[in-house]
Amino acid sequence: MRLTDFWQRMDAVFGAGYAPSIATDQVLTTLGGKTVREALDSGVETVTVWRAVCAAYPDRVPTTLR
Repeated sequence: MRLTDFWQRMDAVFGAGYAPSIATDQVLTTLGGKTVREALDSGVETVTVWRAVCAAYPDRVPTTLR
């Protein structure tokens, strides 16, 4: 998954105003206790980070974006 696709999905799920907050503030245990931004900055593949977001917010992410 390209990084631009990742951010488009984040915006689609959380909204353009809230997605950056989720990415910066929410620590995900499936990412080793990192935030989305920390994981991406440390080289974790975008698809892995996206799957972690899907797991953390199963009721928010529609099936079509999983």
